[in-house]
Amino acid sequence: MNEMVEMTLLDYEENLNKQFNHLLDELMLIRVGRANPKIIENIKVDYYGTRTPINQTSNITVQDARMLVVSPWDVSTLKSIRTGIESANLGVSVSDDGKIIRVNFPMLTEERRREYSKEARKLLEEAKIAMRNARRDCLDVFKEMKKNSEISEDDYVSLEKDVQKQIDNFTQKADNACEKKVAEIMEV
Repeated sequence: MNEMVEMTLLDYEENLNKQFNHLLDELMLIRVGRANPKIIENIKVDYYGTRTPINQTSNITVQDARMLVVSPWDVSTLKSIRTGIESANLGVSVSDDGKIIRVNFPMLTEERRREYSKEARKLLEEAKIAMRNARRDCLDVFKEMKKNSEISEDDYVSLEKDVQKQIDNFTQKADNACEKKVAEIMEV
């Protein structure tokens, strides 16, 4: 197989992998009624005049299933961090004792669970669209190579099957990840 074909296949696989990992990251941000530091760690707060993610200003720990504790490295930034969490509209209650911030995650209502499930499925569909676009781009390169007689018709058909097999693999993994997240969301 020529070098151009190998490079195209590697780029394609890398793109599928990137889309899948992005989906996993996005699914992780969906709240499921349990405390998860990922939900607040990238909220930007004013830290000495610079917009900085919370995880670069404080330690974030899980105190119990529904509570996070944010311990700022500098207590003078407590108010700014608390304001940042409150303004993110996450549906959490925030309190502080002057030294640490407690972020309490209330139980989700049935309606919120359904909304979060829809959001997860929407993220899945966006990931699948991006994967299909990657497949199209890859096959376009191969069609061009076939047209220029750089690869044979048989090679093209074989490559097309390989490309389809890869996307089938990744979409199956994405479906499984989404269904697992939806089950987690709907769990009471």
